[in-house]
Amino acid sequence: MPFEGSDVCGWAWWETLNDSFKAELVYLAPVLVSLLFGVACAFLLLWSSIKPYNVTPFPEDPVGSVGNAFYFVILVGAGATLLFLLLKTRSHRLIAFVTGFALATAFFMLSLVYLFAAFSSVALLGSEALILGSIFITVLACYVIFRTRSKIGDLIVLLLGGALGAFLGASVQTLSAVLILCFLAVYDMIAVYRGPVGKIAREGLERFRGLSFSFKDIQMGLGDLTFYSMLAGHMFLNFGVLSCLASVIGILVGCFMAFKMLEKRGIFPGLPFPIAFGLAFGFIISLL
Repeated sequence: MPFEGSDVCGWAWWETLNDSFKAELVYLAPVLVSLLFGVACAFLLLWSSIKPYNVTPFPEDPVGSVGNAFYFVILVGAGATLLFLLLKTRSHRLIAFVTGFALATAFFMLSLVYLFAAFSSVALLGSEALILGSIFITVLACYVIFRTRSKIGDLIVLLLGGALGAFLGASVQTLSAVLILCFLAVYDMIAVYRGPVGKIAREGLERFRGLSFSFKDIQMGLGDLTFYSMLAGHMFLNFGVLSCLASVIGILVGCFMAFKMLEKRGIFPGLPFPIAFGLAFGFIISLL
């Protein structure tokens, strides 16, 4: 996994910031932006000559795919647990270092991948230029997120979720991808109500700039956006445009149902409904 040991994927929840929250279609806007950017990144990978990078440690067979799913869950759970422990011990500087390092690594590696994908076919940039361009994007993105605290930083988080999800969707084979998403959806329910993610949300999210973002009355996690785009990007690359479109619709339907649950609960896991509907809609269309 390109960001192994980091927690950049390990955040998956929605939390209301307003006791009178009411679900509206406008709350789907950031999810849709991230999904569209993720699909665009998937198209770029498909169009380019770049060879997919294998991010799963086990072979693509029934047993190996289950191992790959557990591998992702362990990585995500370990990252969330680490951040919760740092938060409980009030290690605020260490939290800033860990989150900053994780995001900087993600930005640099993804910038390198997508810049190479964009320019490799036309040979406009050499390796030195690609590295310098990736460094520039990384520094700029981290500066906006951690120093300006503007809405542009939230937009960058949306784009990061889409780009990272598309990369994972291109790098994981279908059986492993489905099991990873399903296992993470189950983990998400446990982690929000009984595990570290829900505890972090209740302790306060303001110290985790870049791993979550707010939109109107809700707080969303970067992990949600990443795995939505992983699903949509994988559908696009392996099953075509119609299956991708169906999965996007399913994700949005699932998101809206989750928003309705937020009206009563105040905090709700962001993966189960969107992943379930996204997978169902996408595969149903692929079979027609």
